[in-house]
Amino acid sequence: MHKAPRILILCLLVLAVIEGHCQEAAIPGCHLHPFNVTVRSDRHGTCQGSHVAQACVGHCESSAFPSRYSVLVASGYRHNITSVSQCCTISSLKKVKVQLNCVGNQRGELEIFTARACQCDMCRLSRY
Repeated sequence: MHKAPRILILCLLVLAVIEGHCQEAAIPGCHLHPFNVTVRSDRHGTCQGSHVAQACVGHCESSAFPSRYSVLVASGYRHNITSVSQCCTISSLKKVKVQLNCVGNQRGELEIFTARACQCDMCRLSRY
């Protein structure tokens, strides 16, 4: 067997393995993604519980292009590239109750927020 077909087959196998492990990352757009969260009532962990919360994960459109002449003039020729982008953000939240197990077989309950829906939107430092 020649080297070129061997390398091609090896590359296809590697891509198949990578595709299998990174399938969710390859899904286009912005979507809900579950993750485990542990909640504690205080620093000592007097009461604690676990819950599967939802985050927003994915990718959205972005682009960069040379600025228009009017932008160049208005910025004193310092703003020569214009960027437009959107980020994967939480578009709505919901409260969920987490059951807490406490010291001495006590039980408690705590409400936390989780994502209900996601969308591509203006990038911000924080919305909530």
